[in-house]
Amino acid sequence: MAALTDLSFMYRWFKNCNLVSNLSEKYVFITGCDSGFGNLLAKQLVDRGMQVLAACFTEEGAQKLQQDTSCRLQTTLLDVTKSESIKAAAQWVRDQVGEQGLWALVNNAGVGLPSGPNEWLTKEDFVKVINVNLVGLIEVTLHMLPMVRRARGRIVNMSSSGGRVAIIGGGYCVSKFGVEAFSDSIRRELYYFGVKVSIIEPGNYRTAILGKEGMESRLRKLWERLPQETRDSYGEEYFCIYTDKLKNMMQLAEPRVGDVINSMEHAVVSRSPRIRYNPGLDAKLLYLPLAKLPTPVTDFILSRYLPRPADSV
Repeated sequence: MAALTDLSFMYRWFKNCNLVSNLSEKYVFITGCDSGFGNLLAKQLVDRGMQVLAACFTEEGAQKLQQDTSCRLQTTLLDVTKSESIKAAAQWVRDQVGEQGLWALVNNAGVGLPSGPNEWLTKEDFVKVINVNLVGLIEVTLHMLPMVRRARGRIVNMSSSGGRVAIIGGGYCVSKFGVEAFSDSIRRELYYFGVKVSIIEPGNYRTAILGKEGMESRLRKLWERLPQETRDSYGEEYFCIYTDKLKNMMQLAEPRVGDVINSMEHAVVSRSPRIRYNPGLDAKLLYLPLAKLPTPVTDFILSRYLPRPADSV
């Protein structure tokens, strides 16, 4: 057993150290670089010497990132919900990389809100999240794919532990389940082109994806727009307990995001990137086991976390 453990460790060590050559000549395009994972990854890859093409949502974010890095990083503006913006960004990337193609596409742009009990949300609430996290990711990938295929590079898609087990209502988990399915299907299609596809599935980390407004005030807005009949069915106590549990979960979120950035970097620079990365102890010890348990068992465990509605049976 000890020998097998040593061999396994040596194999993982070799794979982690087995980097692609000529990294300084390779281009990486990253979406969602205003803040959070994308911003930190862009800086880390610049420090490694790669040519980074960073897409930001705001002019302010692009200027700040440019100031914080070197000439190896270039920025452009991108709204992944607008086809015209995606087409313009793709042409800009094409002009930068030329005939050598794009080594890596990192689909990082994402939003987490609105989230809450599904019945408290509208179709527009779902669409707002899904358009960024899933539809935008797909459209960006389709436009960049010829350049990635030319370089025999890789695609790195930001998913979540919420893409393996639905832990909250709203469009977030729905979109991340979609990211998982899209990533799996396109990985199999691109295998014979020499293109690799990796999925990052972090646990609960503290980033700007949840916005600046307080959790309680956001949920209060959802609650107050509900019909009175629906509010009576759930009850004020349900709202208070649900809000407290969600606030506690956010407070327990890991503020140190280094494991996520290192996972993303490994997927970009390793000769043998993994198909799935699960940074975070909660991802490994809680969410992945929950996703692999029989569904009734997972339902029972997660239902214990939710409060009882006033009209419960």
